[in-house]
Amino acid sequence: MTNGNLKIPTVALGTWAWGDSGEVGTGYFGSSLTQVGLEEIADRAHTAGFSLWDTAVVYGAGRSENVLGEILKRLARSDYQLSTKFTPQAAGIGAYPVAEMLEQSLARLGTDYIDLYWIHNPADVPRWTPHLIPLLKSGKVKHVGVSNHNLSEIELANRILGEAGFRVEAVQNHYSLLYRSAERAGILNYCRKQDIPFFAYMVLEQGALSGGYGPENPLPAGSNRAETYNGMLPQLKALTDKLALIGQMQGAAAPDVATAWAIAKGATPIVGVTKPHHVDGLVRAGRITLSPDEIAELEGLADAAEVDTRGWWEQRM
Repeated sequence: MTNGNLKIPTVALGTWAWGDSGEVGTGYFGSSLTQVGLEEIADRAHTAGFSLWDTAVVYGAGRSENVLGEILKRLARSDYQLSTKFTPQAAGIGAYPVAEMLEQSLARLGTDYIDLYWIHNPADVPRWTPHLIPLLKSGKVKHVGVSNHNLSEIELANRILGEAGFRVEAVQNHYSLLYRSAERAGILNYCRKQDIPFFAYMVLEQGALSGGYGPENPLPAGSNRAETYNGMLPQLKALTDKLALIGQMQGAAAPDVATAWAIAKGATPIVGVTKPHHVDGLVRAGRITLSPDEIAELEGLADAAEVDTRGWWEQRM
């Protein structure tokens, strides 16, 4: 039992950074965003055929959803898909906390349904997963997925939904050249066998794999990502240099190749877009073909960097 077909794009558009306040040095990313710039991103994405936008309640305590809803008013609702999330740690104390959080998201996003609704993390799979069922039946949620769950938790969620005639229709975890735990834990293989789309977030490690940052040009001071990544930038140079070299041979850039790697591994990357030219990079990424040797070399350089980019919110898979 499903509510139509979920259209799986080559790349999804991430708006985590849209929850920043807009002032450099504040918020998780230290992003400086403008209404005009975000409108140009939306227009360029629409023209390029990218239609799935991913956000969450906890991205800037609702700011990301508010901004995204405002920006997408310029498009017909049938022209895009919305992906947002229920976060257990932010749940209210009412009788129907998942439904209540969904209603708040619907209001901020200016819509009456969500195409893909996620349980954001596995705080209590038996407790929260059943709450998705009435939302699916109501039509306010068309499809459901789980994010940051390990393999046993994904299987449990699938069983719970299966008893009601539904299923886990997507999995979203941190997955990049630097962090391949979902692959090593068997999650990617499970998704392939079950025909479940796997969405990969932080493919560019918040810009650390973009090739635009290095020891002499660190990430924005005062941001959380600067604290996480600036110290490891020297170890990443060999990898980002190789990404740039492969990109040059294909008329692309380092972040395009890092994104293309995730596509080649069978994932749908969710890539944060904060500048219009980021959309152009996603177009290029979709056209890149990596050879098995190139994939192996990139993964070898990533392993040699010996860095751990697991987020503070993530359990070990």
